[in-house]
Amino acid sequence: MYIDKEQINRLDRKFRLNLINSITGIKPANLIGTKSQEGVSNLAIFSSVVHLGSDPALIGMIVRPDSEVARNTFDNIKDMGYYTINHVPLTLTRQAHYTSAKFPADISEFERCAIDEEYLKGFPAPFVKDSHIKFGLKHVQSIPIELNGTTLVIGEIQLVVVPDYAVNEKGYIDLQTCDTTGVAGLNQYYCLSKEAEYPYVRLEEVPEF
Repeated sequence: MYIDKEQINRLDRKFRLNLINSITGIKPANLIGTKSQEGVSNLAIFSSVVHLGSDPALIGMIVRPDSEVARNTFDNIKDMGYYTINHVPLTLTRQAHYTSAKFPADISEFERCAIDEEYLKGFPAPFVKDSHIKFGLKHVQSIPIELNGTTLVIGEIQLVVVPDYAVNEKGYIDLQTCDTTGVAGLNQYYCLSKEAEYPYVRLEEVPEF
């Protein structure tokens, strides 16, 4: 398949959406946990979570435009200031996927999709109990992206929960041991397997290939 910009623009809308969503490859599958001002817990799957920096520990995610439909996750983040990001384990992909339905704000996806919530160390937003890797964040900035009406939501990590067995002496997390899954496009889920590990790259240590 070779298609230029004009051909891309002429593609069937759904075909184009699936193609462009898949073209970046496997992305992290995460469940974002929030709570509304009314006390209703909310859960939604996102594949746009990205590391922004480690000092301070900043994580970003892209929120789609909210002009046409309600974005309960973003509304709760703006209202309450705190949220959680939870890796989707292999055993939870089916329930996690269906949190993407447009549930009313007074319906908890935790309850509707049979996902157990938990509260840890006094953190105000709900975590996914069965997620092995999860962290709580404080909302620090939202940056509108004028090109397509999306928003980059930035949070600073306040609490990290990772199994001891998954972290090595250098601080690296073995995602395979935590059953972390990835997602391609909007609905294709993948297992992760660790195939190799290489040292930090210094110019003088680059081998001959």
